[in-house]
Amino acid sequence: MGMTITEKILAAHAGKDSVAPGELIEARVDLVLGNDITAPIAIKEFRELGIDAVFDREAVALIPDHFTPNKDIKSAEQVKILREFAREFGIVHFYDVGRVGVEHALLPELGLTRPGMLIIGADSHTCTYGAMGAFSTGVGSTDMAAAMATGKAWFKVPESIKFVYEGALNPYVNGKDLILHTIGDIGVDGALYKAMEFTGEAVAQLSLEGRLTMANMAIEAGGKNGIFAPDDKTVAYVKSRSSKPYTVYASDPDARYAELREYDVSRIEPLVAYPHLPENVRPARESGIVIDQVVIGSCTNGRIEDLREAAAILKNRKVNGNVRLIIIPATQEIYRRAMEEGLLDIFVAAEAAVSAPTCGPCLGGHMGILAEGERCLATTNRNFVGRMGHPKSEVYLAGPAVAAASAVLGRIAHPDELK
Repeated sequence: MGMTITEKILAAHAGKDSVAPGELIEARVDLVLGNDITAPIAIKEFRELGIDAVFDREAVALIPDHFTPNKDIKSAEQVKILREFAREFGIVHFYDVGRVGVEHALLPELGLTRPGMLIIGADSHTCTYGAMGAFSTGVGSTDMAAAMATGKAWFKVPESIKFVYEGALNPYVNGKDLILHTIGDIGVDGALYKAMEFTGEAVAQLSLEGRLTMANMAIEAGGKNGIFAPDDKTVAYVKSRSSKPYTVYASDPDARYAELREYDVSRIEPLVAYPHLPENVRPARESGIVIDQVVIGSCTNGRIEDLREAAAILKNRKVNGNVRLIIIPATQEIYRRAMEEGLLDIFVAAEAAVSAPTCGPCLGGHMGILAEGERCLATTNRNFVGRMGHPKSEVYLAGPAVAAASAVLGRIAHPDELK
């Protein structure tokens, strides 16, 4: 019996010829990630172990992105813990204000995530890097501490669900719509502790940015990880950012799957997830919900492709007078490219606020907190109760084109409604 791409990566890192779903393994890790919320806890646990070095100072990444620049004394103290630990232990990949970006956009950009790697991070959206053919998953801060010390972690090999996307994408439909449609189909626990393997001709049409968006939201369906088999686009992306070696894996034709789901993407249109779960999916053109705020950014949709899509909608238009539009490029490099391409001029002319890279409003941290009764349409990944502020506020999820069009119209809308 063959193995899936997820099983092959886990087997290789466990030093085994093969693994099977449900099997418990100890595997070496290639990269350990923490941020300004989770890493301080891991650092405390690490120090209590009494160890005088991390397993590999180039294989630990500390990214203070959630409250950057620091919003208050507490967040400043959190980042200070990371900064001092990085200096003491010689952590190569620590990035502070002016160099930092949203972690799940920054690490691929830096070439730190490559095909065949095993990556763990003390952040649930670490599953993002599966877009590049890596096994990547979120862990707790204690597991992060142990991995920083030993370079290893324990895993239960997950079953895999195969998602096949066929057909041609409709205008304005991208990875965000494909993953929202999928979560709407299977539910927020439909892939609980399973590997979500994405494939099909429509996936091949997606850019790496679109695939990163899909893998990012695998956790919103309960997935252990999301993963794509690397192709020419993946290899080109990786080679443009890193000269380090990597290994390409693909699932065997006779690999075992717990389930097979097939979708005709020509039937998918721009979507919106209603409060308070990402599974509450409806077509954008059927909404009309009046909104107070729009956020375009985050580890889900803050990449240059997303900003270009928003700018194409906003050019020569103004944000509705009753709406606050906040745009957050996910990294410094994305910010620079948006500036060079004139996107920032378009945003400012449209009367949007443009921020330095930060997670900010996505988790209700800063840069756009909602008051009671307010509604926000966001390109982020979660819309739980109180996610962006007051527990009686509401968050709706969509892609950049829908978000930009809605900011102009003052209500959730399909971009075609601007014509």
